[in-house]
Amino acid sequence: MNNGKHQTTPWWQGKKGEYLVAIQFLILIIFIVLPVWNPGDDALLKQHTGLIRLITLALCGTTALVLGGLGSHNLKKYVTPLPYPVDHSELVQTGIYSLVRHPLYSSQLVAGFGWAVYTLSVSHLILLAAAFFFFNYKAGKEEGWLTERHPEYREYSKRVRKFIPWIY
Repeated sequence: MNNGKHQTTPWWQGKKGEYLVAIQFLILIIFIVLPVWNPGDDALLKQHTGLIRLITLALCGTTALVLGGLGSHNLKKYVTPLPYPVDHSELVQTGIYSLVRHPLYSSQLVAGFGWAVYTLSVSHLILLAAAFFFFNYKAGKEEGWLTERHPEYREYSKRVRKFIPWIY
């Protein structure tokens, strides 16, 4: 409030991470329209690895759906597109959140990995690496806000990995 008037911050200033959501959306769009690039396009390699690549895509797709679905379900009324926690949030540490702290980000990374492997696309693999660093940054911002709101988040983050259960 300023002189009785409610002041709002423009979305591009990112007070609640709005710009991070815009960047995430942009990465997704680029990933979808990005051409497949295989510098050593080897038809024999593609032929002999077709089943393995298809199985990898199916496993990654299923894993992504499970991570994303359970992540959204476990958060229920606290789900927001913004990384800034909603005012009425409680710290969720159960369900999929007992295995990874950011299953919604993990789901996108796993899905992207499955597609990069299936298509043998170096361009998608490079963008996926950039997306990993972006999500790591975004998760760090979110975790700062969560720690302010929920001091117990610090202990939770020591027990539970960020994106990959028991690994990272």
